[in-house]
Amino acid sequence: MVTERTGVYKVRNNPLTLLGNEVKVGQKAPGFSLPAPKNQTVSLEATNGKTRVIAAVVSLDTGVCDRESKALNEIAKELPNVEFLVVSKDLPAAQDRWCGATGVANIKTASAYRHDATFPTDYGVLVKETSLLARSVFVVDASDVVRYVQYVPDLLEEPNYEALKEAAKKAAGG
Repeated sequence: MVTERTGVYKVRNNPLTLLGNEVKVGQKAPGFSLPAPKNQTVSLEATNGKTRVIAAVVSLDTGVCDRESKALNEIAKELPNVEFLVVSKDLPAAQDRWCGATGVANIKTASAYRHDATFPTDYGVLVKETSLLARSVFVVDASDVVRYVQYVPDLLEEPNYEALKEAAKKAAGG
């Protein structure tokens, strides 16, 4: 059964419904395997032993997601021992095009475009009304334990980068 959470996420004061389980600090991060650019696959398991920042965004080709992903790319430069992953429903080829056009090279991208992808509901980020992902960030430590979660309350807002950076530093032992 898929849980519904209404009123925790909105766009311009219009409430949206999030489908899936809300991820909480202290729980084991749900595993996933997603297609990525250049016929690659990205999974939580493949990065086991590393601290990870996982960000869900609507689309890299929107203004807020573009700014957020570029900001995460800059933070990734400061935290070389942390793996950064941005997940959207953009096709992997579109993600690759965006990374190339923007010069973003310090983060990885992965796509939840396939209908069999469990990431959107396992992380509670699937927006019922649009079938896109809700803006959110998760810090997962080297033991796959969630150390920080932010479901950004409004689609048009960016995450709290300072809190995210501090949580990632702490999770990485710094």
